Amino acid sequence: MGFIRLVVILAVVLTVVYWSVSIYSRSLRREALEDAFDEEHPNGGAKGARDAYIANGMAEYETGLRKKLIWLVYVIPVLVVTGILIVTNTN
Repeated sequence: MGFIRLVVILAVVLTVVYWSVSIYSRSLRREALEDAFDEEHPNGGAKGARDAYIANGMAEYETGLRKKLIWLVYVIPVLVVTGILIVTNTN
């Protein structure tokens, strides 16, 4: 019963951490895209060009490596807990 409780609590905590890191990373990427567009177009550029630039950049972000690396929030703690359980129970 203790193991099930550990798994459930770990899943909830890791999900909260994953969403927090994901939202934070997306906001950083969006801000970087906005700053890059503003530097390239000091007069504001064409109407709707900024939104299209940001949308294209965010689409690239969704398929990029950084988005995939955030999944390590789940993988690393599970591997550590599994390793600890194996080491503890083999004695």
